[in-house]
Amino acid sequence: MSKQQVAFLGLGVMGFPMAGHLAKAGYNVTVYNRTFSKAERWTEEYNGHAAKTPAEAVHNADIVCICVGNDNDVRSVVLGDDGVLAGVKANAIVIDHTTTSAVLAEELDKACETAGVHFMDAPVSGGQAGAENGVLTAMCGAQAAVFDTAAPVISSYAQKVERMGPVGQGQRCKMVNQICIAGILNGLSEALAVAQKADLDIRKVVDTLQHGAAGSWQMVNRMETMAKDEFDFGFAIDWMRKDLGICLDQAARYGLDLKMVKEVDQHYASLQQEGLGRMDTSVLVKAIIK
Repeated sequence: MSKQQVAFLGLGVMGFPMAGHLAKAGYNVTVYNRTFSKAERWTEEYNGHAAKTPAEAVHNADIVCICVGNDNDVRSVVLGDDGVLAGVKANAIVIDHTTTSAVLAEELDKACETAGVHFMDAPVSGGQAGAENGVLTAMCGAQAAVFDTAAPVISSYAQKVERMGPVGQGQRCKMVNQICIAGILNGLSEALAVAQKADLDIRKVVDTLQHGAAGSWQMVNRMETMAKDEFDFGFAIDWMRKDLGICLDQAARYGLDLKMVKEVDQHYASLQQEGLGRMDTSVLVKAIIK
């Protein structure tokens, strides 16, 4: 298993360390990034190879991991003239870690099946810190046999790897994840307003409440920084708006009206207009506490 050939496509703040964990785990890794210099920089830090196109990167790969920006980026990487399907070998497994629509996941599954390869949608949660520390959560949609083969590879950078069902179910689970985060940050923002008006020590609030029913990752990792007006890190609201748009589209397919999600999305839209699009999602507090 340690000598499997793995290609990793997309070396952003998540992909760069994820691919690094694969190299540390003993896999033979070839990386691709749209900006080739970043792929070269990865090879300077880790043991592996850099390719100039996705097709070149996946030429000998048993497992192909993708972590890029959005649906269109994934389509380009997989279906383009120099994309994954132009170079991948038969029976390889293509794993998409990008947060996309379930519609795209099902589209790619059909394209991969036609090309004689397997597909899995496996969006992740845990942010940049989770990627760097190798403790992400991966929500997977795939046939059981495909999942069983791919799960040990994903475990190089994820502490929880779970099959949610067939292709598309990983992305639907990620939608649930993002809706939960939106609601928690909305609640933390209003709670922080009360705590500050009450002149409570925010550190003591977090230290106390994290052990009770209100405890959450967002509380532990974001409430104090929110109180300090620190947002220049973490998961950008530009990406969260993309994800919430996917959630709202899926909800519409189910005939659901997600009022809270719509409200949070509009708050983020206003913050984008103020030039805060690259700030962490916890900057939501600026739209709620005036």
